[in-house]
Amino acid sequence: METSEKTTRMHLGRKISRIRELRGMKQEMLATELGISQQSISKLEQSEEIEESTLNKIAEVLGVSADAIKNYSDEATISFIANVYNDQSASYGHYYNFSPIEKIVNLYDEKIALLERLLASEKEKVEMLKSK
Repeated sequence: METSEKTTRMHLGRKISRIRELRGMKQEMLATELGISQQSISKLEQSEEIEESTLNKIAEVLGVSADAIKNYSDEATISFIANVYNDQSASYGHYYNFSPIEKIVNLYDEKIALLERLLASEKEKVEMLKSK
C-alpha cells in the first residue's frame, strides 16, 4: 500500500470508535454487549484490521452493517448531516429538532398505558364472572 493511500485511509478500529461515539456509546457498554473487557475494546479500536466475525458482532451491537463500518468516513457523515439540514430548512423554512430516544420513551409509555387499560378490563371481567 502506498503511503498516500495509507494516510488517507482510516483503519477499522478508528471507524468503530467514531461510530460508537456518534451512537453515544461508551467503550464499557460496547464491551458489555460483546462479553469482553473494556481494555479489549480499546485494543480493537487501535487495530487497523479486524477479523470479519468480530467486525460482524461489533456491527450488530452498534446497529449498523459491517459494510457501513468499512465504508465509514467523517466527510460523508458531515456531508449527509449538512444535506439533511439544508433540505429541511429549504423545504419547511425551519429545522425540527427531535430526540429519537424521546420518541422511543413516548412509545413505551403509550404501550404501558394500553397494557394497564387491558389489565383493568380483564380484572373487571373476572369480577363480573365472580359475582354471577
